[in-house]
Amino acid sequence: MADEISAVINQLGFSPETVIVLAILAVVIVGAVVVIIASRPVLDIYPYLNPIARVRARKGRLFNEKQLSEVIESSNIEEITNYLRGFPDYANHLDDYSLEKALDIQLAETYDLISKLAPKDIQDAFTVLAKKYDINNIKSLIAAKEMGLTEDETSNLLIPAGRLYSEIEHLADVNTVTDVIAGLDNTEYSAVLEDALPEYEESKMVLPLGSALDKYYLENLLKSSGIPSDENSQILYSYIGEQVDVSNIKLIIRAKADGLSYDKASSYVIADGYQLREWKLKDMMESEDVAGVISSLEGTDYAPTLGDSLSKYNETGSISVFEKALDEYLIEKAKSFSTRKPLGIGPILGYLSQKEREIKNLKIIIRAKREINFPISEIKEMLI
Repeated sequence: MADEISAVINQLGFSPETVIVLAILAVVIVGAVVVIIASRPVLDIYPYLNPIARVRARKGRLFNEKQLSEVIESSNIEEITNYLRGFPDYANHLDDYSLEKALDIQLAETYDLISKLAPKDIQDAFTVLAKKYDINNIKSLIAAKEMGLTEDETSNLLIPAGRLYSEIEHLADVNTVTDVIAGLDNTEYSAVLEDALPEYEESKMVLPLGSALDKYYLENLLKSSGIPSDENSQILYSYIGEQVDVSNIKLIIRAKADGLSYDKASSYVIADGYQLREWKLKDMMESEDVAGVISSLEGTDYAPTLGDSLSKYNETGSISVFEKALDEYLIEKAKSFSTRKPLGIGPILGYLSQKEREIKNLKIIIRAKREINFPISEIKEMLI
């Protein structure tokens, strides 16, 4: 056998030394391929290790059930404020701002932090998510000027957060909504607001301006998630897509409850969602009433969630039952991602949604405590 191999080598014109070199090179190449294949999972995980560690440290600071119960059982706003002083996340802002504003600032800081520590391949989406505070401040500024509020009253409505806060704050002393839009000329929101300005001037309502900003934000959020290329980006695409779906559902339900026409509602809907494509949204908007909207969601993941809330809506006539159900759906979905991708994007999304839930629940409790003798049992039912 050895003689036959030697004969073949000689026929090919290779010396024994050349054959040895080629054999070693082949082993090296095969070894390199094996190493690359074996190390790829580690390389995929590596960018997430530091963000996951920082997020998990903050997750440990979220309120547990006992702590939330203690807030619920507080006698008044002063007790809640003093209780929150024991938590560094909130204590930092309580001396300078109202209770609700301190909560808003903390949540804005959370979004900003996540946008900075997220790995580069998913960072764009979290950068866009953090822009919601600029948009909310612009909407507050527009509403304030429409109501004729003073500079101090306007400034009090603004949340000191977001990347455009200083520019927006400087507009607190302008006189009209048109002045606000002119003052935002050098920002990315200028064209959006200018396009919606004629409808505002015709209707004398700020709804077209606010809805145009919301639509711009959601469209950019969808773009930021990109085309899924791995499990992390697929989860992000799903997370963002379902946020857009939920926003569309809420908008359509509100439109039906308020009796808005198809033409009025359709201009504010995002056509490219996740589970809800354009034809499905059209069916929903053409439904006769709120019950019809819920019925048209048959076959989607949202149908069971909203179907269970329909009887409550029929009893109360309040669409808030649907909004609460949808908020809970998004939070539970984000929590599921933590289990599905624990060494990737999962913990980031899980923490962000749980932090948002904590802030929303604290605000619910605070609003209830501003009313005398508001039943604790009712507060618990209102929580997300």
